[in-house]
Amino acid sequence: MPPPGPAYPEPAWTPDDSTPTAEEFARRRANRPADPIATMGVRAAVNRSTLGLVRLSPSRHEQEIRQDVEMVRRNFGGLRQVTVVNPKGGAGKTVAILLLAMTFGQKRGGYVLAWDNNETQGTLGMRAQQDFHSRTVRDMLRDLGQFQVSHGRVGDLSQYVRSQGEGMFDVLASDESATGGEMLTATAFAEIREVVSRFYKLIFVDTGNNVRAQNWQAAIDATDQLLITMSARNDSAETAARMLDHLEQSGRQRLVRQAVTVVSMPPSRKEIDLPAIQRHFAARTRAVLLAPYERLIDTGEPIRYGQLSSASRDAWLKIAAAVAEGL
Repeated sequence: MPPPGPAYPEPAWTPDDSTPTAEEFARRRANRPADPIATMGVRAAVNRSTLGLVRLSPSRHEQEIRQDVEMVRRNFGGLRQVTVVNPKGGAGKTVAILLLAMTFGQKRGGYVLAWDNNETQGTLGMRAQQDFHSRTVRDMLRDLGQFQVSHGRVGDLSQYVRSQGEGMFDVLASDESATGGEMLTATAFAEIREVVSRFYKLIFVDTGNNVRAQNWQAAIDATDQLLITMSARNDSAETAARMLDHLEQSGRQRLVRQAVTVVSMPPSRKEIDLPAIQRHFAARTRAVLLAPYERLIDTGEPIRYGQLSSASRDAWLKIAAAVAEGL
């Protein structure tokens, strides 16, 4: 027979203040930051050439880039939608969608969708890299039945979205026929969004030029972060300003206040009143950032992330970090 146990259970052991524990040791090790070492520019070259004998810290520029990357990589806690708007054509909406999707895709590693929600013929599919198919949102809307309830897999979705390879994101193109079917409804937008939300963590929505269109309004209602684009021209800025008036008058003041404004610069700054544009939108939105002129973007050809200048990549990383801060 085993010996009888104690009449009373022993109290749980608790360490006193002078007794170290494994938990304390693990926490201290986890909280100890690694010493930063330069990986860019001249400082990195010196570190490599000395075989580790010299360990220079990152420059201020590299530290800013690291902070921006950390902001872009943060956990948003669920699906997030960024909607890019300006009712004027040529305001840089499609370019912004592509460059933001590329930046987030590169830094986060996928699960990013760029969706052309243009009410008529959009250009997102034309500026993106081509895939093995040319299907659009119209085809997906027609075949939504296969995605109902628990049906539909990522492999099925690949028949409708266009993979962007090195960009690490996908594109859902709008109808590319100028005389295509009727305009998308708010219900159609909601049904498509419900499907793509199963497969992506971050959705960038390109919009058309008609703020009264049902699918435009539906996109705004589903928005977590608004991005306003414009060229550095008075007409482009004024159109955006009037759109903000419309949004505020329709009860979306908070969306406007938290918005990020991006001003795309032309090849020359002659005859533009950039300070006036910056002052106006800085007073109405959370941040105003400049996108440098990029000849590759100006050609109208498909855009590849690796072909962008370092100035453009850094600028759009800064814009992406500002967007991520609002998510």
